[in-house]
Amino acid sequence: MSAVEKELPRGSHIVVRGQVQTMRNSFIGLSIGLVGAIVLAYLLIVVNFQSWLDPFIIITALPGALAGICWMLLISRTTLNVPSLTGAIMCMGVATANSILMVSFAREQMAEGKNAIDAALEAGYVRIRPVLMTAIAMIIGMVPMAIGLGEGGEQNAPLGRAVIGGLLFATFATLFFVPCVFAIIHTRLERRRHHSAATA
Repeated sequence: MSAVEKELPRGSHIVVRGQVQTMRNSFIGLSIGLVGAIVLAYLLIVVNFQSWLDPFIIITALPGALAGICWMLLISRTTLNVPSLTGAIMCMGVATANSILMVSFAREQMAEGKNAIDAALEAGYVRIRPVLMTAIAMIIGMVPMAIGLGEGGEQNAPLGRAVIGGLLFATFATLFFVPCVFAIIHTRLERRRHHSAATA
């Protein structure tokens, strides 16, 4: 565009009209919606857990979901568009719910007297089945949409592909990365408490 404008007569310029402006507005709105969904989910979990730390541990699964979305769109040669951004917002909700299952159970184990590492291991062992069932059910349900079956199926295929890729990576992050982060952070907090108690 800039190269063409250099060849125009002085005082002339090019203005892009039509669907381009609508597409840009949609992209901006959905991007704000994606960020807003993450922030709102974090704040709601803060209210529920009465803590700023555990909600942060919960949302550490979301970067994995975003990486999975980008990976799936790349290997399927799908553009980043309105349906794929909508699928990304859907994926954030499922990934957050699975991560809440993991962290809430680990907190219950710590309340019963277990240390952070044992609580994280127990959470990963006990919660693996509900997390996998939720993710697999969502992935299987999205496969026909991702393939683009039927008339006009290609229109919604990016949504299914984004959800599948995001959930694949988010499930791995929920089952392995989130318990590790929980164990590391709470182990350090336990050591600080013991050190403070010993000093006092």
